[in-house]
Amino acid sequence: MKRLACLLCTCTAALTAHAEFDASRVWINAGFYSAHFDTHKGLRNANPGIGFEYRIDDTWSATAGRFRNSNNANSNYVGAYYQPWTWAGVKLGVVAGAFNGYPNAYQGGWFPALIPTASLEDQHWGLNVAWVPPLKDRLYGAVSFQLKYRFR
Repeated sequence: MKRLACLLCTCTAALTAHAEFDASRVWINAGFYSAHFDTHKGLRNANPGIGFEYRIDDTWSATAGRFRNSNNANSNYVGAYYQPWTWAGVKLGVVAGAFNGYPNAYQGGWFPALIPTASLEDQHWGLNVAWVPPLKDRLYGAVSFQLKYRFR
């Protein structure tokens, strides 16, 4: 899994290296709010943290961050959004990446993920909504909301 994380970091760096860095394309977030499907399991819905997203173009974004996950442990993530479709002003696609820190998933180590997402963005505020599918007893499913802000 360490190799996968290194590969994703390399790919993310390559995506952002194709053009000059533009600070107006950086979004910052304070973690997630997860509405879990298994409400009776005592999972943490508020997942505070810090994350960054760099909008490469209208289709691609690179992302990375750290947050307190639903199992009350620290998690890190790195990935790339691919959102080729727009419907009623909402960008649709997936985020592909890697996560760690979930005690029931790979002993807390890194694992790959492909998550359907929708994003709504205006000049300063944005919202990413993701459908996190359940993975047996390793990960609990949820609809996750990530409010983000862009300094311009």
